[in-house]
Amino acid sequence: MTSFADSCTHEALFGATEDRPDGGEWATPSTFFKELNAEFHFTLDACATAQNAKCPVFYTKEQDALKQDWPGVVFVNPPYGRHIGDWLAKGRRQASKGSTVVFLVHARTDTRWFHQHVYHVADEIRFIKGRLKFEHKDGMKQSAPFPSMVVVYKPKTESCTPEGCTCVKTEKENSDPS
Repeated sequence: MTSFADSCTHEALFGATEDRPDGGEWATPSTFFKELNAEFHFTLDACATAQNAKCPVFYTKEQDALKQDWPGVVFVNPPYGRHIGDWLAKGRRQASKGSTVVFLVHARTDTRWFHQHVYHVADEIRFIKGRLKFEHKDGMKQSAPFPSMVVVYKPKTESCTPEGCTCVKTEKENSDPS
């Protein structure tokens, strides 16, 4: 598993940016976040900087969100690189502990992480019409070169191992409605 400190910038968002002096950090579009927040009422931004945090409580690279608990209702706009599966697996584990976890990720339906952690696994998948305009720390906005989606994991009981997660129905789901 990669660490948060190694992967929190969107280095793959607009090409390889790890060597750029600005670090290649692109924040979630504010208007888009406000719409999601009106629905979910987020309590934690799990992948942020002090400058682009969308919630009063947030984790930075130094705090390494992949090693922290994510209580409450969590927003995650993770690094769009080869370790995105680590972030989605973490979100699934946190949902199994009772959190609601909402991801903004690129819509890459041909990837291993999509089929392992999203397709037939997530509680909701919302494909975003058009291309989002991500915000750079210098105020510049640029359309993403890919489509985006929102992936939602709701609280449930799952048995998670490094190989994957198996859903276990909660007592409420097991009860007979009649």
